[in-house]
Amino acid sequence: MRIRTALMLAASMILAVGMAEGMRPAQRLSEAKPPIALEAQVPVRFGHWKEDRSIVPVLPSPDVQASLDKLYSSTLARAYVNDRGERVMLSIAYGSDQSSSATAVHRPEFCYSAQGFSVTGAGDHQLALDGGVLPVRRLIGEQGRRFEPITYWITIDEEAALPGFARKLEQLRFGLRGQIPDGMLVRVSTVGLQLEDAFRLQEQFVRDLRQAMAPDIRTRYFGS
Repeated sequence: MRIRTALMLAASMILAVGMAEGMRPAQRLSEAKPPIALEAQVPVRFGHWKEDRSIVPVLPSPDVQASLDKLYSSTLARAYVNDRGERVMLSIAYGSDQSSSATAVHRPEFCYSAQGFSVTGAGDHQLALDGGVLPVRRLIGEQGRRFEPITYWITIDEEAALPGFARKLEQLRFGLRGQIPDGMLVRVSTVGLQLEDAFRLQEQFVRDLRQAMAPDIRTRYFGS
């Protein structure tokens, strides 16, 4: 009886493994779409903004960067300045596999904390865009005298979402279809401004950047 029970348990385990393998997503959506090329697709000059090479956004430490390089397909970090001398830092991390927590883009809370910042939440926000809204999360990073308000969002395939339940729901939806979605994390931040002024400037920057992006790739960066 014990041998029969053991054999039945073994057979059940083998069947479960086989079913799990059969349900594992295999269709990479990124392979059926134009490739993401951050350096080429994100303009260095648009509207009243142009790239400012004198400022470098907060970047991960070398050891953290090494692990991120294995996770992300490509990254971009730039600073921009407008005609009034106001500056915004932009960071984008793109990953071709956003199917699980293990492969998903990392949240800025972790990146800034790893750099020695104290990070506090400033709430989620619906950023108004032409024809819709973009769900964003706001943070405040502080290190010594540096005060850096941050706005970020993530995309999964061509849908904008926020970390947590919304992202897990999107991952489940694609997983049930056998699909592996790509996606990215887009982060903007500012220094030297009061909180409300900083977020107001960031909103304007995001709207201007979206407007400047080519229509055929716009949803990959901002969601539909």
